[in-house]
Amino acid sequence: MKYFEAIFTVSPYSSDACDVLAAMAGEAGFETFEETENGLKGYVQQSLFDEETLRTTIADFPFEGVSITYDIHEAEDRDWNEQWEQEGFEPIVISGEKPEVSGERYPTIVIHDGRHLPESMPDDAIAIEIDAKLAFGTGTHETTRMICGTLLSIPSPLRVLDCGTGTGILSITALKLGAAQAVGYDIDEWSVDNARHNAVINFVDDRFKSLLGDATILNKVEGTFDLVLANINRNILLADMPMFREKMASGAKLILSGFYTEDAPMLVDKAKTLGLTLQQQKEDQNWCCLVFNS
Repeated sequence: MKYFEAIFTVSPYSSDACDVLAAMAGEAGFETFEETENGLKGYVQQSLFDEETLRTTIADFPFEGVSITYDIHEAEDRDWNEQWEQEGFEPIVISGEKPEVSGERYPTIVIHDGRHLPESMPDDAIAIEIDAKLAFGTGTHETTRMICGTLLSIPSPLRVLDCGTGTGILSITALKLGAAQAVGYDIDEWSVDNARHNAVINFVDDRFKSLLGDATILNKVEGTFDLVLANINRNILLADMPMFREKMASGAKLILSGFYTEDAPMLVDKAKTLGLTLQQQKEDQNWCCLVFNS
């Protein structure tokens, strides 16, 4: 997958301005950022880059007296996750919200890389091993943690659709929590292969199918789903939600994340036009997670 790298200079420098810039650049397709001394480095898939939107965003930047400039070039074609492959990651522990039913409690999800294990594992732990090859898909990101925590608090579905599956972590979590079957898809061939691999090492590969393609591949997927998961940037969610809706069974849930809290209203409005009702909204470090009922 080919990426562009953009060097953003924020003058005068402000961490608040950088936060807003990252959120606004997401509208142009940017999905990953690194902080620099003078601003940000941003990375965007070449096929998703919308430079006209980026220019408009910068022209309308809401901080008075702050100047934004950028230089963009093709990113080096290398293994962007080399550090993760070499170093792995510390175990991540995710607990669901306390249930209202007295005496009942949810299990704990422990995500690990197979090398770094917790000193002690909770008795009710559901262990999930993820090869440390993709930082966004290991559970360290706020959006992944919010969706996994949400999965703890909902009844196990029969069929799960995982849109933009990445490492397969959301499908694997749902399957280990009792889902009967999961289908994931991703536009990145490496992610599709890695999701299959992670399903094997977690012993759920007999219930998991990983497909290569974008949301149009759903036209080839038979049947409907009781739960649809999508941890993708805002623009793709807005474009693909009608296709998600078509694959939702009666009474199904849709869980969305991968966007900032300020973007939630437009996603909620889009969901309403599709006959979906907002059930829950969660935030973590300005990232948002929405749960809808059909």
